[in-house]
Amino acid sequence: GGKYFGPYPNAGAAAETKKLLDRLYPLRKCRTLPDRVCLYYHINQCLAPCVYDVPDEKNQEMVQEITRFLKSGHEPVKAELTEKMNEASEQLNFERAMELRDLIMQIDAVTEKQKVVIQDRLDRDVFAYAIDKGWMCVQVFFLRQGKLIERDVSIFPIYEEAPEAFLSFIGQFYLQKEHIKPAEILLPQEVDREIISELLEVKCLQPKQGQKKSLLQLARKNAEVALKEKFALIERDEERTVKAIENLGKALGISPPYRIEAFDNSNIQGTDPVSAMVTFVDGKPSKKDYRKYKIQTVDGPDDYASMREVVRRRYLRLLRESRRLPDLIMIDGGKGQISAAQSVLEDELGLSIPVCGLAKDEKHRTSQLLFGDPPNPVELKRDSNEFYLLQRIQDEVHRFAITFHRQTRAKTMFASALDKIEGIGPKRKQTLLKHFGSVKKISEASVEELQAVGIPKKVAIDLIAKLN
Repeated sequence: GGKYFGPYPNAGAAAETKKLLDRLYPLRKCRTLPDRVCLYYHINQCLAPCVYDVPDEKNQEMVQEITRFLKSGHEPVKAELTEKMNEASEQLNFERAMELRDLIMQIDAVTEKQKVVIQDRLDRDVFAYAIDKGWMCVQVFFLRQGKLIERDVSIFPIYEEAPEAFLSFIGQFYLQKEHIKPAEILLPQEVDREIISELLEVKCLQPKQGQKKSLLQLARKNAEVALKEKFALIERDEERTVKAIENLGKALGISPPYRIEAFDNSNIQGTDPVSAMVTFVDGKPSKKDYRKYKIQTVDGPDDYASMREVVRRRYLRLLRESRRLPDLIMIDGGKGQISAAQSVLEDELGLSIPVCGLAKDEKHRTSQLLFGDPPNPVELKRDSNEFYLLQRIQDEVHRFAITFHRQTRAKTMFASALDKIEGIGPKRKQTLLKHFGSVKKISEASVEELQAVGIPKKVAIDLIAKLN
């Protein structure tokens, strides 16, 4: 027999509305009546039916008023409170007038933050995103009964293509209990609407004109601005970044490492092993100095041997070309990876470049800085600028390595799946990939669809048979 109202964009918005209703309508809150009045009575949020006789008609009247309020009947309530406030003021009861004024202001704050932007009053969530420098910002608008009542912004590094990262984000977004699925979701054009609609079991649209399109554009612009503000803040903190480099040098007992090169390996059970290196100069990424490495001499998942190979290749080349060496080498790993890098630098190349490592905890978060021979933990405050700088470098090299590995693995999978099929040469292979987008979609195509892109019927039949 209960009545349900909402949904609200999050638990905070619902709680604020509940607080307001408690102040407006002193309905009892206890399930079983106590033997004396409680605090709610003394703060005028309960009529104390435990002690005083409260007619059922009075309770029903309050329930009806609450229902009217929750069904967007805010204006009549405001008008009644305004009239009572004026009466109290005329009677020189200024304390009561101030209480009523505060209630009116709270109604405005809770229910009238935004004007109606879409007339059909359907509950919607609007998603848009922007990407820059390996980071994604997702902006979400919550529309309830046609009102834009709240926004949510999330900024995070991405390790995959933007549509895939967005798909992962929106899949997790509604797993959070404070995010209730609306009747309709608006999405940008570049994402797969059907997959998201099937995943969330919600109607999804990709508007191309009108108010809904304008909302998407506004959300995207907000996302772009949020990213720009983030990077502007980083740039404004350049002085602090340089100070962080100096403090890092002091913590390690070395000269300030103005040039840092960081390495990370990536593979899946030893397949398609790759490594990546990023360079930070004065605390900022120097992307022209980034390097990718395909592991050439290691079979199977041997992280230490892979690290030795890429360190050897990197610094042997720098020595041959008489180019500048880094002030500090950072390894994404623990003691084993650090020792592997040190052995190549000192024993094979005769170099004395400091090497540190960043170990991660069980939640894959940066936990401690390791340095020395043998490597030992170095105390750094987790909220310090130098710790934040190390986290940025670690996130960037991990993103760079993961992206390169996925690209390499995708090419290998595509090549291995089609190279064994007679009649499919490099040109036809590229034509198929360009038209269908993936090996999976090629395998789902009909013989007629394959023929339409220039594949002979016999080859098309053989292709479908072998891919399936």
